[in-house]
Amino acid sequence: MWETETSIKVAGEMKRYNLEILGISEINWLQAGQQRLASGEVPLYTGHEDENVSHKEWH
Repeated sequence: MWETETSIKVAGEMKRYNLEILGISEINWLQAGQQRLASGEVPLYTGHEDENVSHKEWH
């Protein structure tokens, strides 16, 4: 999940624009946590706790 092309592109754009914090909404990840990318960035994420909840039920 973490070393996807998209997460690498986002990390690159954050460096390009000198951003230390970036908020993204409408991401359908479960649980909460953090993971260090190979490039050194540490994305933090939070999502719904129940993997059986449909996207329409997320508030």
